[in-house]
Amino acid sequence: MPRHRVSGSAVTTADASTVYRILRDRPAWPSWSALGRYEPVSGTEGELDSVCAFVTRGIRSVERLVELVPDRRVSYVLVEGMPMRDYRAVIDLDPEPSGGTRITWTSTFDHTIPGTGWWFRRLMGGFIPRMARDLAAHAAHAAHAAHAAHAAQVAQVASPAADR
Repeated sequence: MPRHRVSGSAVTTADASTVYRILRDRPAWPSWSALGRYEPVSGTEGELDSVCAFVTRGIRSVERLVELVPDRRVSYVLVEGMPMRDYRAVIDLDPEPSGGTRITWTSTFDHTIPGTGWWFRRLMGGFIPRMARDLAAHAAHAAHAAHAAHAAQVAQVASPAADR
């Protein structure tokens, strides 16, 4: 049975620390992605070996965080929920020369039901690139909002006479 690999990449204007922070906040993933409801399962959320579930269209996928490299990489494995074996997703964050971050989301897996590999490759081949694009858009929005809030604070501090 051949090992399957699907990947998606997107560039965001946000820096890697912003993207990394968003990735560690798995309870918020449904707010910016195609994933459904978040459920905590075990461990301290966002920490190594924490386990959570996402319930999307009736499918409950349970995932464990297995690698955290600050501002560089987040990896998780599928514990249960889909007929795949040895599923692992690696999300790499690479600085772009012109600023921002390249997000590369790669999943590898084996199918467990004979004859379904092509179907899972097709399903995941659409889903994984969408996750990368949605993360990039959300991170850009979050970075812009943080920059605007900071600029407003600086302006308020710089003009104390306006408060009199």
